[in-house]
Amino acid sequence: MPSSQLFGPVASDFKAINELIESSLHSRVPLVAEIAAYLVQAGGKRLRPLLVLLAARSCGDSSPHPVKLAVAIEFLHTAMLLHDDVVDESTLRRGRRTANAEWGNAASVLVGDFLHSRAFELMVELGNIDVMALISKATNGIAEGEVQQLTLLQNTSTSEADYLEVIYRKTALLFEVSAESGAVLGGASASEAAAYREYGRHLGLAFQLMDDWLDYEGSAQDLGKNTGDDLAEGKVTLPIILALQAAGASDRRILEQAITQPGSIAFEDVRCIAERCGGIETTRHRAAHEASLAESALQGLPDSACKSQMIRLSQFAVERSN
Repeated sequence: MPSSQLFGPVASDFKAINELIESSLHSRVPLVAEIAAYLVQAGGKRLRPLLVLLAARSCGDSSPHPVKLAVAIEFLHTAMLLHDDVVDESTLRRGRRTANAEWGNAASVLVGDFLHSRAFELMVELGNIDVMALISKATNGIAEGEVQQLTLLQNTSTSEADYLEVIYRKTALLFEVSAESGAVLGGASASEAAAYREYGRHLGLAFQLMDDWLDYEGSAQDLGKNTGDDLAEGKVTLPIILALQAAGASDRRILEQAITQPGSIAFEDVRCIAERCGGIETTRHRAAHEASLAESALQGLPDSACKSQMIRLSQFAVERSN
């Protein structure tokens, strides 16, 4: 789906978002501005700021405030990606070299801190304590998810429950708080805010499940990175967890070696086992189920162009190729 279709009724807001991003990246330290601009200009789908805008505008907020909140959340997300790349020792994201590959880990971590602090400066300027409370709590939960994922690397005993908790904290939580905080900023009632929160949670889970499916079935050209990266980093995602549950003794030994000794088994061999055991197909079915739950969460909300776009976004979550 082209970005113009993805943004739908809030497409005009993204000009203001881009302008605010550019003005917010100024720093007296040239390297800070250079790395921060490199990261933000790498683009991406801008899904989290999109959720902020769709939720706020659907609640009737026509002010510039949702744009500022959207940029704050985009900065938080970018900082988290930057730190992720350092932890994972990644060298490629969205088809470009990562910041840590270009400037080193130390500079990357510190610029991530700059983006994180700049995000909170923007939120202070909004002056909405309820929104700040939501996002502060969410960022704490996301950090816990990062640590939790680290403890599960190369762990062949990782359960579905462990996996779901990690992807909720690492991915779905920021989707959830983007939608909920946008609604709260827009003056939503408690029940309406809860509906947006549920929508964001299920949408985030659908996106992450599809990411994990694409890591086995996607195209490196479409993804902008190599398939099999998660396994190479020792991450045990749902396609492998489900395959381990269904595999016979011989296949299970191969999968366990691939997890505990990354690179020792050809990725295509692992992919074939995961496919044969149903792990890949079931992961996509789970993603579609979460997308359906996201759509259902919106049913009680008033109809609007923004609500219709949020429904289309839930469908896009499981139809995309990157």
